[in-house]
Amino acid sequence: MKSMSREIGIDLGTSYTRISVRGRGLVLSEPTVVAINKITGEILAVGNQAKEMLGRTPDNIVAVRPLKDGIIADFEATRMLVQNLVYRVIPRSLFYKPRIVVTIPSAITDVEERAVEGVAYNTGAKAVYLMEEVMAAAIGAGLEIGKPEGCMIVDIGGGTSEMAVLSLGGIVAENSVKVAGDKLDKDIVEYIRSRYNVLIGETEAEDIKKQIGTASDAMTEERVSVKGRNLSTGLPETVTLTTYDINQAIKDSLEMILKAIKTTLENTPPELSSDIMTRGIVLCGGGSLLKNIDRYISEQTGIPVFIAESPKECVARGLSMALENIEVLKKAVKTKKG
Repeated sequence: MKSMSREIGIDLGTSYTRISVRGRGLVLSEPTVVAINKITGEILAVGNQAKEMLGRTPDNIVAVRPLKDGIIADFEATRMLVQNLVYRVIPRSLFYKPRIVVTIPSAITDVEERAVEGVAYNTGAKAVYLMEEVMAAAIGAGLEIGKPEGCMIVDIGGGTSEMAVLSLGGIVAENSVKVAGDKLDKDIVEYIRSRYNVLIGETEAEDIKKQIGTASDAMTEERVSVKGRNLSTGLPETVTLTTYDINQAIKDSLEMILKAIKTTLENTPPELSSDIMTRGIVLCGGGSLLKNIDRYISEQTGIPVFIAESPKECVARGLSMALENIEVLKKAVKTKKG
């Protein structure tokens, strides 16, 4: 087993970090959250345990999301998170140094790339390779990217929405927008604050989005009650929200994602555009689970839209598949700039 576990894939996402190991597949999926003692610098919890602390910590403890919009915002916290999670699946050894493949957003800069590499090398990696998220997502969604035909993937994650048209094993056209699941949650928080003068947390907003959120007009009006703090009185207050409320809250952000998709299609050669019209657009990422988002994109583009199987795991699954096939991995890893 040791010889089969020398390659590790890390899907380092804004909301979740998932780790795959060659020969074992996806082995870990935890929220990208770290809880740290501000006085001692000691790491107290990562992943699920740390997420439960968000908004509930005393002054000497801080629970943070170290990635913002798919980019490392807090290097030290990210290093501690990745190190902790990697050591959970592969115990640290002076003699064992794995090769690590990490996914990155398409709009990442050279400086941001080096930060990702630095985090991976800090786990004791022998070598670090970078793979664009859309490439891993397309592989994990089962798209036949090696053929001389166009296929399109849209990955709506936590911090960014990435979209790309692929053909012959490469990316022909791509786009990225810093609007995704986290932005929708913030939209809901802001809408409730503005309309009802009540403040709720982003975790509650995410739950509301999952329960009654929709990307287009719903056939039936659903309702949900949420507890928050009245900003005038400072007292707890319960607000009842409808499907219409949530649709109004998130519609501007959805239009930004749609615009990025249309721009990608506009930059696609006509020969490949006809393939996409026939084969459709495939959605993945946690944001693709928003009710009716496939219908919304299809109605606005005139192209069939499908949601991938187990959409939240597509990137991690693509990493696993690349780790198992060295030829796929060689083609998929990002070529160094300059």
